[in-house]
Amino acid sequence: MIGKLDNYLRFNEAALSLRAQRQEIIASNIANADTPNFKARDIDFSSALQGALAKGANAANPQLAATNGRHQQPAPAADGKALADGTPVLYRGVVQGAVDGNTVDMDVERNQFADNALRYEAGITMINHQIRGLMAAIQNGQ
Repeated sequence: MIGKLDNYLRFNEAALSLRAQRQEIIASNIANADTPNFKARDIDFSSALQGALAKGANAANPQLAATNGRHQQPAPAADGKALADGTPVLYRGVVQGAVDGNTVDMDVERNQFADNALRYEAGITMINHQIRGLMAAIQNGQ
């Protein structure tokens, strides 16, 4: 029974966690808008969410540990940076970079920041509705 409840809430939990991490990345881009040679970064949210859900679904089937030095290692992220769950943090595509090498476009960053914040709030609303539904089912079942 608990497994079914976990599966029921896993999607929104993973989405909220990734949205919060993405918000930090976008905030970092905005904070470094005037830093020479700073490259704006972001994550591919849909791929990261699919990966997080797949990892959650395979949690009962852990991967084998590398017991030999010749075992193949997972490929690193494109820029060597990744979120805690292994999701690569990628450089954002540049439309027009600055003379100092900075690739932060404040209009794009503000738009992405607002969009991500709205989607985070929508996720909070969805998980609140799920929990209310579960609470109602528990209370009516007594």
